[in-house]
Amino acid sequence: MSDKPVLYYEIHEPVGANEAGNEDAPTLVLSSGLGGSANFWKPQLEALTKNFRVITYDHLGTGRSPAALPKGYSIADMADELLALLDSLDVTECHLIGHALGGLVGLELALKRPSMLTSLIPINAWSCPNIHSARCFNIRKALLAAGDKAAFLQMQTLILYPPDWIVEHAEALQAEEAHLLAHFPDEANLLTRIEALTTFNIDDRLSGIETDTFIIADRDDLLVPWKRSQILAARLPCAALSVLDYGGHACTVTVPNIVNDLILTHLSGYVSEETS
Repeated sequence: MSDKPVLYYEIHEPVGANEAGNEDAPTLVLSSGLGGSANFWKPQLEALTKNFRVITYDHLGTGRSPAALPKGYSIADMADELLALLDSLDVTECHLIGHALGGLVGLELALKRPSMLTSLIPINAWSCPNIHSARCFNIRKALLAAGDKAAFLQMQTLILYPPDWIVEHAEALQAEEAHLLAHFPDEANLLTRIEALTTFNIDDRLSGIETDTFIIADRDDLLVPWKRSQILAARLPCAALSVLDYGGHACTVTVPNIVNDLILTHLSGYVSEETS
């Protein structure tokens, strides 16, 4: 019996599909950011399952995919794990949406096996380290080192959401922070994942990614400067960029209707082609 870790995943069949599913529906894979949780994509599921077979998953070493991540663990390793999952599900081609770290996984997957990706949608992603994001992560690591998990989660809220959105959702966010504090992730794995994303650098390989790429960024993203997405759009051979003025780092949560509309507009041509 193999003791190789297995990724937790969920398959959300298209609305109206029978129990056997809809084999003709194109597959859409959603890859989350640092937290790695499949639940991050709840605001997108209703809209995306109208025409797509959607796969969400918990990254290795997070949530329902428990594992001790090794030293030197990288974004390339995360891409290999996702490819292994897709192979096990007999997925040979899909669209992929990745938020932040999940976007890096998508870029790496496009380099490793370009035939797997019909299109790629990175949201608030990047291709190399930058000093501003490094400062944010250094503060988060310092809070972990000090044992102040509550402050770590409060800073996480500040990073993810715009100030006015935080005020308007204060009660729900406090409850969420309390829940996360009671179920705090493995600290060693969290630090390993931070190391992987802060050292990711494929700037010199971007010209080799020919996947159709639609990039979404936010001018008010506190964690990742939106111009990192502008760099991606300029250097990828087949890329378009849409920049939101409002939404923060977690725009999929704060302005889901806007983000969902952008995603569906990009994918609309593929729906008619792939289901015809």
